[in-house]
Amino acid sequence: MTPQRRRHVERWAPWALLLAIIVLWQLICSGFNVSEFIFPSPRAIGEKLVEFRGVIAGHAWRTYWVTMAGFGLAIVVGVLLGFLVGSSRLAYAAFYPLMTAFNALPKAAFVPILVVWFGIGAGPAILTAFLISFFPIMVNIATGLATLEPELEDVLRVLGAKRWDVLVKVGLPRSMPYFYGSLKVAITLAFVGTTVSEMTAANEGIGYLLVSAGSSMQMGLAFAGLFVIGAMAMAMYELFSAIEKHTTAWAHRGSQGE
Repeated sequence: MTPQRRRHVERWAPWALLLAIIVLWQLICSGFNVSEFIFPSPRAIGEKLVEFRGVIAGHAWRTYWVTMAGFGLAIVVGVLLGFLVGSSRLAYAAFYPLMTAFNALPKAAFVPILVVWFGIGAGPAILTAFLISFFPIMVNIATGLATLEPELEDVLRVLGAKRWDVLVKVGLPRSMPYFYGSLKVAITLAFVGTTVSEMTAANEGIGYLLVSAGSSMQMGLAFAGLFVIGAMAMAMYELFSAIEKHTTAWAHRGSQGE
């Protein structure tokens, strides 16, 4: 198989798999006559998407901008902390264990506390999205800087480069593949954080829609909301993948020709 044909196959493979899953899902629901109140079929979900398209669009927009606000904050804080942790061995030894312990805490447990502090609304959702998504960004930036080859750093020092020059001109560019990899993970987590917060402390958004649909036994509408969340997360993932390929092509040269 030629490299061009392989890339073409790889581009369409996820869509082919998704189509196969949907067809199998529909066949199972139709063949076993599964009740839509228990497990709705793709056709039933599609009907709810069309029927409630206006309502779903409004809730989806709210979830999207709240997620982007928390995610943007996570990028700023994650990059700054990652640069601090990765640029100093002392900071790495001091911060990394504490950040790891913090990341192990269930972020859903913070939602009631955030509601007390900021009330019901966008505030808790933005902060929950931030709390759940900044850690991968910080870790990957710190890893990219901390794993800079000592030999390379020694050569740059001999050539007159200062520590700051090494970090900014070599360390940060070298960390870009790690950074984009973390963005693709963090954006999916940000949507999870927003949805969880909206299910507990909001009166709009996809999370609120899921709770409302579930309480009224509209499983098709609930699954439609889940579909929208997955679609938004996948779209953002593909966006960062495209940006990564155009800005860090040098990091993927070895795999492109395989």
